[in-house]
Amino acid sequence: MDELDLRILSLLQENARLSYREIARELKVAVGTVYNRIKRMEEEGVIKGFAPVLDYEKLGFGLTAVIGVKAQGRKIVEIEREIAKNDRVMLVYDITGEFDIVVVAKFRDRADMNRFVKWLLSLEGVEKTNTSVAMQVVKEDMRLGLED
Repeated sequence: MDELDLRILSLLQENARLSYREIARELKVAVGTVYNRIKRMEEEGVIKGFAPVLDYEKLGFGLTAVIGVKAQGRKIVEIEREIAKNDRVMLVYDITGEFDIVVVAKFRDRADMNRFVKWLLSLEGVEKTNTSVAMQVVKEDMRLGLED
């Protein structure tokens, strides 16, 4: 990864619909260079896909929950994989501290969240959960500043 790769990634994070030609023009490099760099980053798994940035509230998913999960040690990885399959789940992290797993999920309403938490507690090896509901979304952006 060099500076040009990071600049390409920065542009794609802002607008993944940019054409190779538009990126090349912005960075003052050949279109073939941009094409080759992007293809290489896809093959190496740096770029995992392209997706739109959605307004989840406008789509009916206005409830965001952060859920800490305490699990039996030998079951943690299996539980994480099962949680990650759930359509409501945005993020799953294996963490240190009081809880073993933290989950960020989106729900339509409290009943939707309640079903999810009950499902979570039914998973073999889950000992307890702690759910916090986001009162206001201050920042929700998975894009990372890559250039210094």
